[in-house]
Amino acid sequence: MPLTIATPVHSELLIKKSRFIGCVQPVADRPSAQKIVAGLWKEHPTASHVCWALLAGGQSAAVDDGEPSGTAGRPMLDVLRHQDLEGVLATVIRYYGGIMLGAGGLVRAYTDSVAQALRGAQKIAIVRLRKLRCEAPYAFEGTVRRAIEAAGATLSAVEHGQRVSLTMTIADDVADQFVGRLNELGHGAIIWLDSPTG
Repeated sequence: MPLTIATPVHSELLIKKSRFIGCVQPVADRPSAQKIVAGLWKEHPTASHVCWALLAGGQSAAVDDGEPSGTAGRPMLDVLRHQDLEGVLATVIRYYGGIMLGAGGLVRAYTDSVAQALRGAQKIAIVRLRKLRCEAPYAFEGTVRRAIEAAGATLSAVEHGQRVSLTMTIADDVADQFVGRLNELGHGAIIWLDSPTG
């Protein structure tokens, strides 16, 4: 199950006089990540590099920002992937200390910066939700409401007309089972207004 993190977490490493300031934080998409990186450059105008990696579905990115190709962004992204994270931005600000670290040293420094920040992060499961809408005869309103509560779903709207219309959200991984159960309980009297299957 993919995870994200609750709040930003920072780390700081000093390696051969170079200072690496790492941060991991929840971010939904690439434009948001780019805005954060631009803000980091304003906060740290004398930094040598602001490298970053974003794991966010089709908007993922790995940016070396002037470091030798493949020594910063990609290793940072690999740390996020290894921990099955989604919707997470990792940034590392580097202040160069005058001593070359070599490709292997850079990979270790950027990887360690992200890994150290993640050690302090509170990871939370990403629960994908599905919205469902159904209509039921008034005689079945209580049955539907009890089923919604028992399944841990959230009832978001109820409309009373010729029949009762109910809108709910439920965890995607149990939605099909929930629909099947309600169809069974309703003996065919419950009508789904949207396609109930994902």
